Amino acid sequence: MMRISPLTSAFFYFALGSLFTYIAIQSVEGSVFNFITILLAFFATIDFVVGIRLVNLHFRIKKARDKKKK
Repeated sequence: MMRISPLTSAFFYFALGSLFTYIAIQSVEGSVFNFITILLAFFATIDFVVGIRLVNLHFRIKKARDKKKK
């Protein structure tokens, strides 16, 4: 079974967050405070947070591997 690395997943989440941000910007009609725009911004925020946490996990795994080799 092949595993996907946390760094690959992080790039995927950053891409999704960017896509949701772009769609949220395009969906603004007169006011930013409509339901769809806020919902898309919320999903983008979640994706960016998960992406940052996965990058952090990648570096913690790398640090543990380097420590184990010594």
